[in-house]
Amino acid sequence: MSDENTNKAISRFLLHLHPPRVNAQAIKYTRTFGLGGIAALLFVLLFITGMLLRFVYVPSEKGAYDSIVYLQQEVLFGQLLRNMHYWCGMLLVIVSFLHVIRVFYSQSIYNERRKNWLYGLLLMFLVIMSNFTGYLLPWDQLAYWAVTIMTNMLSYIPVIGDSLASLVRGGSEVNEGTLLRFYHFHTGLLPLLMVFVMSIHFWLVRKAKGVSVADSSNKEMVKTNPELVFKEIVVALSLILLLILFSMIIDAPLLDKANPLESPNPSKAPWYFMGFQELLLHMHPGFGIFIVPVLVTAFLIYIPYTKGTEVNVGVWFNSQTGKTITIWSAVYAIVFTMLIIVGTEYLLKFQNWMPDVPVLITTGLFPLLIYILPTYGFIYFLQNKLKAGKIELIVSLVTILLCAYLVMTFVGSLLRGEGMHLFA
Repeated sequence: MSDENTNKAISRFLLHLHPPRVNAQAIKYTRTFGLGGIAALLFVLLFITGMLLRFVYVPSEKGAYDSIVYLQQEVLFGQLLRNMHYWCGMLLVIVSFLHVIRVFYSQSIYNERRKNWLYGLLLMFLVIMSNFTGYLLPWDQLAYWAVTIMTNMLSYIPVIGDSLASLVRGGSEVNEGTLLRFYHFHTGLLPLLMVFVMSIHFWLVRKAKGVSVADSSNKEMVKTNPELVFKEIVVALSLILLLILFSMIIDAPLLDKANPLESPNPSKAPWYFMGFQELLLHMHPGFGIFIVPVLVTAFLIYIPYTKGTEVNVGVWFNSQTGKTITIWSAVYAIVFTMLIIVGTEYLLKFQNWMPDVPVLITTGLFPLLIYILPTYGFIYFLQNKLKAGKIELIVSLVTILLCAYLVMTFVGSLLRGEGMHLFA
């Protein structure tokens, strides 16, 4: 094939991903930080490394752990291959999360983009589920007990909890059936679903005329190739190089082989679920695992359909007032959440003071109101003090939810010791 034909073939392929010309503002790195493209590249790297790992991995209770040890010790570049796959998976969770946050704070979820916001939330869920199902596959103590904790949490869902937990595990406890289920989800169903949803996600971005920009009156257009393509290639090569170097230095964790009879102390969920585990220490499981997540999810879905709002699409935090409110809300959430965590042992004594009151009220509704009522007062203060509009108040509430979960994740991951005691 001649060079001219090769260039034409590459150009036609690129046009499936990008239009011939793009807004000059949209390709500034500080506009999107390249998070969507980085997430897509990480998915490709995970697919390639995952396919190679399949040649060695044995999805059985007896063979899983030994195959990982064999991979790391006997296979040429086996340790590097597993490290790459592991760290790509962890980084994909972080990058996808940051991408969702970037899209929200840049107000790129309204009007014709609202449908893509929903697909983005679905992709975030699939990314977490893919990482979670892969978490069990090494079949070591870390993986076994992390998955045990998470599947046990499912049993707290009202009515269907026990049945759902048994369905996920394939029995009353994590076993070889669980391993096989997770293996097939991780290597089969979830990647296919992600490819399907990603295709729709990219198509909707194209349909909405690309990345939203703050100044829509600036119509300066530049050629996609090389202006955008060159930047994407540089970012992709830099990311791959950094991942290889990082994977050469730091190995993916692998503890002793899974032992159902020996629970580590403390037993912790995967880090991205630690916020939920921390939440269970402060309120009734039915609230922490079902009611609160359902309310938050419903709120996130509702946001782009909010009526009677003045939206500055593409403008970070919607306005200067929004920026100020975001800072105030972050400080409030961090300080107040830490106070709640430290003071929980005193709040829970409320149950002893009123022994005849149902536990759903004393350890469920009461702790929830302890957080909601001051937060409502804080948002009411922002509305009157800063003359915040509906969009700015939504930004405030999302910031509070986000920072509260990050604080709980930090505390649960790094400040909980034996027996899940604080600062132990």
